[in-house]
Amino acid sequence: MRILFAETLKKIRTEKNLSQRELAERMYVTRSTVARWESGSRLPDAVMIYRLAQCLDTDVNTLLSVAAESDDAPNVIMVDDRKIFLSGALPILEEVLPNAIITGFTRPSEAIEYAKANRIALAFLDIELGKTSGLDLCKKFLEINPRTNVIFLTAYVEYSFEAWSTGASGFTLKPITAEGVRAQLKNLRYPFSLEGEK
Repeated sequence: MRILFAETLKKIRTEKNLSQRELAERMYVTRSTVARWESGSRLPDAVMIYRLAQCLDTDVNTLLSVAAESDDAPNVIMVDDRKIFLSGALPILEEVLPNAIITGFTRPSEAIEYAKANRIALAFLDIELGKTSGLDLCKKFLEINPRTNVIFLTAYVEYSFEAWSTGASGFTLKPITAEGVRAQLKNLRYPFSLEGEK
């Protein structure tokens, strides 16, 4: 869990008698960024981990290994306003991605809040979500984390051209299948560990 990295960072920072603000100033980031790292809601990337090691005068390998252990289970979400579709599709994702943390949402607003608190590796988005467009939801996810992979789900082929202009990794027709999901995973813009994949 990310908590391991968060606790390690906080322990090292306090041992160095630095406040979050002081560390942030040395890192050229905001205090809230350091707070997110220490709460476990965000993990710094490799460049930031190297910078942290320099600022804290600590072994970079310690931070890198703890970060790797903290980020071993990718977050995968599916957003569809039909519960019956989610109940059938989520087990397929669990079959294909047995090591992922898989969460379904029927409300786009809840998915956005989840994305703000968790780094999303992959989001499967229905294009028609009641009053909300999955295309707009994709843009919001990419604003939160530009490295989120998005695969659109729809029963309507005519959306495919518009879907490609959003920066998504893929597009698949409903109903989803394990084979279809595996095919889409090969085209991710930002691949993540699929260890344990069948």
